[in-house]
Amino acid sequence: MPSVLETLRERGFVQQCTDESGLQELLAKKAVNFYCGFDPTAESLHCGSLMPIMAMAHLQRAGHKPIAIIGGGTAMIGDPSGKTDLRKMLTPDEIGRNGQGILGQLQRYLTLDGTKGLFVNNADWLMPLRYIDFLREIGRHFKVNEMIRAEAYRQRLEREEGLTFIEFNYQLLQAYDYLLLNRQQGCRLQIGGDDQWSNILAGLDLIRKDQGKQSYGLTFPLLTTARGEKMGKTAGGAVWLSEERTSPYAFYQYWVNVDDRDVERFLAYFTFLPMDEVRQLGKAEGAALNDGKRVLAYEATRLCHGEEEAEKAKKAAEVFVGGDADLSAIPTTNVERDAFAAGIGLVDLLVKTGLADSKKAAKRLIEQGGAYVEGVAVSDVNHVLREDALKDGALLLRQGKKKYHRVVVD
Repeated sequence: MPSVLETLRERGFVQQCTDESGLQELLAKKAVNFYCGFDPTAESLHCGSLMPIMAMAHLQRAGHKPIAIIGGGTAMIGDPSGKTDLRKMLTPDEIGRNGQGILGQLQRYLTLDGTKGLFVNNADWLMPLRYIDFLREIGRHFKVNEMIRAEAYRQRLEREEGLTFIEFNYQLLQAYDYLLLNRQQGCRLQIGGDDQWSNILAGLDLIRKDQGKQSYGLTFPLLTTARGEKMGKTAGGAVWLSEERTSPYAFYQYWVNVDDRDVERFLAYFTFLPMDEVRQLGKAEGAALNDGKRVLAYEATRLCHGEEEAEKAKKAAEVFVGGDADLSAIPTTNVERDAFAAGIGLVDLLVKTGLADSKKAAKRLIEQGGAYVEGVAVSDVNHVLREDALKDGALLLRQGKKKYHRVVVD
């Protein structure tokens, strides 16, 4: 049976790893406490966050203990990694609400019961820090000339916007997170996206200098689709893990509609199917590859929203390929009849139903031929819908090939 590190590598999770043979030996010898951080910048994570979540789940299934950190303290500063300008400053109340929403989503994939896994907020130890004491204890271990060679800082320093002093502190605080978890929880491994590599190395170095101990880091590739798009982004906006922001049906449809070239890769990343089955499904060609897409959509939706919602989404999708399913499973928005009596613009309706995240996006969708009313493409951005467009008090909209939404008149 392959080790968990071999499993992660086989499934494509490993981009960089410090002392891979040493980590392999450690993971095989004992249960390891490991951590990954999540920015509480919204009340929900999106599909792009599934990479670290699934890696954490593989490690936990192999007997290791996850520590999920919500960056309540570091979010007060903002991580400059991969950003061209200063991140929006959040209030403590916003961070608290966002953290609770994210915890609920992480618990669908991980056991965070305080014993088999932990959920912590780094605001608990970062907010009370005394600045001068922190600089004397932690800051003395960092050299500015080494820090500015880090990719995240170097890119920002080369831009006109520059790098603010508050952001420059971020690496110290993340490194301190790792040090504190090493001291208090025996944490030996940090995982994260490859844009976090320099921050992870800073934490390893700080632990070595402060504790004289070896620790480890592992990063995942930064995902884009075969079309070159950012993972979890669509014409209608981000694909969220929250059912309030992205319905289970729309979530299912996202996976059904992935590029053919992404099917095998995404089955390996975002399901727990055995790799033999993943390769079998992924090597199909033409229409047969749709079976792999449906398996991917079902498994990803089941993990995120549960088996019942996955079944409903699957059956709803079958309506449009000749199956027999309950239309109520399709995302639905109620609109007052008076709106249709007066005439409601298609642009406004696309925004109201969430098929577009702004009027600008709705107009672009229409102009590109991706907006349909009852199966008919509409190319006029000024198109107005009235009562005669309704069928039995309802209307079926479509974005692109397969993303449907029902409008029901109150």
